[in-house]
Amino acid sequence: MSFDVETCGVNAVTWALAREGSTAYATRCLAFVEDAIERSNDLELFGGDDAAESARLYAASVNTGEPPVHALAFYESVGELFGERRDWGHVGLSLGHGRVVHAWDRVRVDDYRDLEALRPAPGGEPLRWVGWVPLARALEGAQPRVWDEDAATAAMRMQAERFGG
Repeated sequence: MSFDVETCGVNAVTWALAREGSTAYATRCLAFVEDAIERSNDLELFGGDDAAESARLYAASVNTGEPPVHALAFYESVGELFGERRDWGHVGLSLGHGRVVHAWDRVRVDDYRDLEALRPAPGGEPLRWVGWVPLARALEGAQPRVWDEDAATAAMRMQAERFGG
Protein backbone atom coordinates (compact mmCIF):
# COMPACT_ATOMS: atom_id res chain seq x y z
CA MET A 1 0.00 0.00 0.00
CA SER A 2 1.16 3.52 -0.75
CA PHE A 3 0.69 6.56 1.46
CA ASP A 4 0.96 10.22 0.43
CA VAL A 5 4.35 11.20 1.84
CA GLU A 6 3.67 14.93 2.09
CA THR A 7 0.37 14.42 3.92
CA CYS A 8 1.95 11.87 6.25
CA GLY A 9 4.80 14.27 6.99
CA VAL A 10 2.54 17.23 7.73
CA ASN A 11 0.34 15.09 9.96
CA ALA A 12 3.35 13.66 11.81
CA VAL A 13 4.90 17.08 12.47
CA THR A 14 1.58 18.49 13.68
CA TRP A 15 1.13 15.52 16.06
CA ALA A 16 4.73 15.78 17.33
CA LEU A 17 4.66 19.53 17.94
CA ALA A 18 1.40 19.20 19.85
CA ARG A 19 3.36 17.19 22.43
CA GLU A 20 6.24 19.66 22.85
CA GLY A 21 7.23 19.84 26.52
CA SER A 22 5.72 16.46 27.39
CA THR A 23 7.86 14.05 29.44
CA ALA A 24 5.74 11.02 28.47
CA TYR A 25 8.34 9.94 25.88
CA ALA A 26 11.54 10.64 27.86
CA THR A 27 14.18 8.07 26.74
CA ARG A 28 11.77 6.68 24.12
CA CYS A 29 12.68 8.68 21.02
CA LEU A 30 11.86 5.97 18.48
CA ALA A 31 8.44 5.36 20.02
CA PHE A 32 7.80 9.11 19.82
CA VAL A 33 8.76 9.43 16.15
CA GLU A 34 6.91 6.24 15.22
CA ASP A 35 3.80 7.38 17.09
CA ALA A 36 3.94 10.77 15.38
CA ILE A 37 3.96 9.11 11.97
CA GLU A 38 1.71 6.14 12.72
CA ARG A 39 -1.01 7.62 14.89
CA SER A 40 -1.43 10.79 12.88
CA ASN A 41 -1.86 8.79 9.68
CA ASP A 42 -3.59 5.57 10.82
CA LEU A 43 -0.75 3.34 9.68
CA GLU A 44 1.90 1.02 11.12
CA LEU A 45 5.61 1.21 10.28
CA PHE A 46 8.01 -1.72 10.30
CA GLY A 47 11.46 -0.49 11.33
CA GLY A 48 13.98 -1.58 13.93
CA ASP A 49 13.50 -2.29 17.62
CA ASP A 50 15.60 0.75 18.54
CA ALA A 51 16.80 3.90 16.78
CA ALA A 52 20.27 2.47 16.05
CA GLU A 53 18.78 -0.57 14.34
CA SER A 54 16.39 1.63 12.35
CA ALA A 55 19.29 3.85 11.26
CA ARG A 56 21.11 0.76 9.96
CA LEU A 57 18.02 -0.68 8.26
CA TYR A 58 17.24 2.61 6.54
CA ALA A 59 20.94 3.32 5.70
CA ALA A 60 20.82 6.74 7.39
CA SER A 61 24.58 7.23 7.13
CA VAL A 62 24.26 7.72 3.36
CA ASN A 63 22.68 11.17 3.88
CA THR A 64 24.82 13.27 6.21
CA GLY A 65 23.87 16.84 5.33
CA GLU A 66 21.04 18.90 6.80
CA PRO A 67 17.90 16.78 6.95
CA PRO A 68 15.02 17.99 4.76
CA VAL A 69 11.54 18.53 6.15
CA HIS A 70 9.83 15.33 7.37
CA ALA A 71 13.05 13.27 7.24
CA LEU A 72 14.03 11.03 10.15
CA ALA A 73 17.25 12.36 11.72
CA PHE A 74 19.46 9.70 13.37
CA TYR A 75 22.24 9.86 15.96
CA GLU A 76 24.52 7.38 17.67
CA SER A 77 23.66 7.21 21.37
CA VAL A 78 25.86 4.92 23.42
CA GLY A 79 24.78 4.18 26.95
CA GLU A 80 23.37 1.61 29.32
CA LEU A 81 19.73 0.64 29.09
CA PHE A 82 18.10 -2.47 30.54
CA GLY A 83 21.51 -3.57 31.86
CA GLU A 84 23.12 -3.51 28.41
CA ARG A 85 25.68 -0.93 27.21
CA ARG A 86 25.65 -0.30 23.48
CA ASP A 87 24.54 2.14 20.79
CA TRP A 88 20.77 2.46 21.22
CA GLY A 89 20.58 5.37 18.78
CA HIS A 90 18.48 8.49 18.88
CA VAL A 91 16.00 9.79 16.31
CA GLY A 92 14.02 12.93 15.66
CA LEU A 93 11.67 14.20 12.98
CA SER A 94 12.92 17.06 10.81
CA LEU A 95 10.92 20.26 10.70
CA GLY A 96 13.17 21.64 7.96
CA HIS A 97 15.63 24.53 8.20
CA GLY A 98 17.86 22.41 10.46
CA ARG A 99 15.28 21.93 13.23
CA VAL A 100 14.15 18.57 14.59
CA VAL A 101 11.46 17.62 17.08
CA HIS A 102 12.55 14.73 19.29
CA ALA A 103 12.06 13.12 22.68
CA TRP A 104 15.00 13.58 25.04
CA ASP A 105 14.27 14.53 28.66
CA ARG A 106 11.04 15.93 27.21
CA VAL A 107 9.67 16.46 23.72
CA ARG A 108 11.62 19.40 22.37
CA VAL A 109 12.74 21.20 19.23
CA ASP A 110 16.45 21.74 18.59
CA ASP A 111 18.76 22.46 15.70
CA TYR A 112 19.93 19.07 14.45
CA ARG A 113 23.57 20.07 15.01
CA ASP A 114 22.92 21.05 18.63
CA LEU A 115 21.77 17.59 19.71
CA GLU A 116 25.40 16.49 20.02
CA ALA A 117 25.77 19.06 22.85
CA LEU A 118 22.82 17.72 24.87
CA ARG A 119 23.70 16.37 28.31
CA PRO A 120 23.63 12.57 28.04
CA ALA A 121 21.90 10.39 30.59
CA PRO A 122 24.14 9.27 33.48
CA GLY A 123 26.76 6.90 32.08
CA GLY A 124 25.88 7.81 28.51
CA GLU A 125 28.05 9.36 25.85
CA PRO A 126 27.20 12.49 23.87
CA LEU A 127 25.11 11.95 20.74
CA ARG A 128 26.93 11.70 17.41
CA TRP A 129 25.24 12.64 14.11
CA VAL A 130 24.72 9.64 11.81
CA GLY A 131 22.48 10.99 9.04
CA TRP A 132 18.91 11.11 7.82
CA VAL A 133 16.43 9.14 5.76
CA PRO A 134 13.49 10.47 3.79
CA LEU A 135 10.09 9.78 5.26
CA ALA A 136 9.23 7.84 2.09
CA ARG A 137 11.84 5.23 3.06
CA ALA A 138 10.33 4.75 6.53
CA LEU A 139 6.87 4.41 4.95
CA GLU A 140 7.93 1.50 2.73
CA GLY A 141 5.91 -1.52 3.76
CA ALA A 142 3.63 0.48 6.07
CA GLN A 143 0.14 -0.90 6.51
CA PRO A 144 -3.16 0.75 7.49
CA ARG A 145 -3.98 0.47 11.18
CA VAL A 146 -6.47 2.02 13.55
CA TRP A 147 -4.91 2.84 16.91
CA ASP A 148 -7.19 2.37 19.91
CA GLU A 149 -4.74 2.63 22.83
CA ASP A 150 -3.26 5.86 24.23
CA ALA A 151 0.04 6.47 22.42
CA ALA A 152 2.30 7.00 25.45
CA THR A 153 0.80 4.04 27.33
CA ALA A 154 1.21 1.78 24.30
CA ALA A 155 4.83 2.91 23.85
CA MET A 156 5.65 2.03 27.46
CA ARG A 157 3.93 -1.35 27.14
CA MET A 158 5.73 -2.22 23.90
CA GLN A 159 9.09 -1.18 25.39
CA ALA A 160 8.51 -3.50 28.34
CA GLU A 161 7.50 -6.32 25.99
CA ARG A 162 10.59 -5.90 23.80
CA PHE A 163 13.20 -5.25 26.46
CA GLY A 164 11.67 -6.40 29.72
CA GLY A 165 12.14 -2.96 31.27
